[in-house]
Amino acid sequence: MTYALVNTPFLLLAAVVVVLAERSRRRDGRRHPVRATAVTLVVLVLLTAVFDNVLVGLSIVAYDPTLISGLRVGVAPVEDFAYTVAAVALLPAVWELAGRRGRQPGGS
Repeated sequence: MTYALVNTPFLLLAAVVVVLAERSRRRDGRRHPVRATAVTLVVLVLLTAVFDNVLVGLSIVAYDPTLISGLRVGVAPVEDFAYTVAAVALLPAVWELAGRRGRQPGGS
């Protein structure tokens, strides 16, 4: 099984939860915090790139070359960034959905 195939369920779950959260936001007339999400994504992808390159570069973590796409950021395979992307998408969406239970109509 390739690393991309292992990532697929996590990315699909994140996508479903994000869609549900966006429906919730729109129903309440609120907008997604795009700027904050974009900044968070950039920062976490950069941190992931640094740490993954250190881990792979020092051979602390190794990837089977037959199971990766071959695309790399430095020495880290691009598949390794899927969890970062999923987390950045999933966390605000879960926060949105979990927070709905305690809200009163018309409140924030």
